[in-house]
Amino acid sequence: MKKLLIVLLISVIATSCNDGKKEEVRYTQDSKEINTLKAAIQDYEDANWEAYQKHYADTAKIYHNSKESVGSKQQVDKHKENISSLSAYGFVDEDDEYEMVLTDDKNTWVNYWGTWKGTIAENSQEVTIPVHLTARFVDGKIVEEHGYWDGGIMMAAMQEMQAAKQDSIQGSE
Repeated sequence: MKKLLIVLLISVIATSCNDGKKEEVRYTQDSKEINTLKAAIQDYEDANWEAYQKHYADTAKIYHNSKESVGSKQQVDKHKENISSLSAYGFVDEDDEYEMVLTDDKNTWVNYWGTWKGTIAENSQEVTIPVHLTARFVDGKIVEEHGYWDGGIMMAAMQEMQAAKQDSIQGSE
């Protein structure tokens, strides 16, 4: 009987130490913020620029391979310019990885790792680039986003295409 009372007392103390507070999730791979970033990526793939911008706060700062930030409207203009020479582009879904973390400072960040593929319209050359995005969320909107990838891969493919065109022109003279 004494042992039962001690076990009961310990469990009451352990339960009361929590004070009914729900422990916050510091790491997850399933959250509304992850779903928002997935939706933004899908809107990018669909070139649905109006919907894409709705995932960002009006004051969002976007840093894609840059120390200088732009807003979501300017980022849409950059995306349009970057895909203008492509016949197809998008992310390889089976390579996608997402995680959400809550930092010690109570900032919510979603990290994304994926593989982007694009096809150059002029010569049908396929380009594959690993990509990392990390986005900070406030009230369900992206307020800050950093994107990192090797832009040299696409640049080299475009230069290779230009060199082939030059060789073709010189060969026909």
